[in-house]
Amino acid sequence: MKIAHLRRFVALVDNDLHFPRAAEALGIPLPSLYTSMEKLEAEVGHPITTGDGANRRLTPAGKLVLEEARQRIADEPQPAPEPISRPGGKAKASKGKGRAPIVKGQPKPYKKRQGR
Repeated sequence: MKIAHLRRFVALVDNDLHFPRAAEALGIPLPSLYTSMEKLEAEVGHPITTGDGANRRLTPAGKLVLEEARQRIADEPQPAPEPISRPGGKAKASKGKGRAPIVKGQPKPYKKRQGR
C-alpha cells in the first residue's frame, strides 16, 4: 500500500469521513481523494467505508486498515525539509543599448523621423 493513500485515508477518518473537508485539509482535489480511496479499497479487497453522506462509517476492514495506516505513518521517516530559497536571483542582462530620457516636445531620440 502506498503511504500517500494511507495518509489520505487517515485524514479522511480524522475529518469524520467527510470527503470535501478531508480534501481541503490535504490541499488536494476532491476527485483525487475519491480515486485514492478506491485504489486503497481495491488493494485491501474489501470496502473500508460504508454508507453515504452523513451516515458514512468504517467497516471492520476499514478499522484494521486504519490501525495499520497509523502504525506505518508513525514508522515512516519524516520527509526532509525543502531547502529555503533566498529572495533575489541572477542579475538580468540589459536589453540592448541604453535609451535617452524622453523630453516633452522633442522627437524621440531612438526613432528616425519620417520624411515627407
